[in-house]
Amino acid sequence: MSKIEIDALTAEFFGAFDNRGGKAADVARIRRLVVPGGVIVMTGPEFTVYTVDEFIEPRQRLLSDGRLVEFSEWETTERTDIAGDIASRFGEYRKSGILNGEPFEGGGTKTIQFVRTSDGWRIAAFAWYDQP
Repeated sequence: MSKIEIDALTAEFFGAFDNRGGKAADVARIRRLVVPGGVIVMTGPEFTVYTVDEFIEPRQRLLSDGRLVEFSEWETTERTDIAGDIASRFGEYRKSGILNGEPFEGGGTKTIQFVRTSDGWRIAAFAWYDQP
């Protein structure tokens, strides 16, 4: 059951950024998916460590102000290891959208650390690397 729950949580995480078809992205849901004090790391182009709120705010703005439309990202491969109440997922992803009127596609790698809480599985940390 844990793998199914982690798969669903991961899909919900990726879905938070989706604004295709004019629907509003729900980046704020990440506050519910990540434990309080969770750590978010971008490795490049400039190494940055975020709190949950520092991560959400600029993405919410970008996905709602018309600069980035028809955006989605999705996992293409994954490996998940579960040991009791902790889990680690390493996977590749793709993304596409229209940024400032120009179509784009890209992808990269994400690693997500999960913990099982009294409310179910939650993200404790995640990091990503976008392919150049």
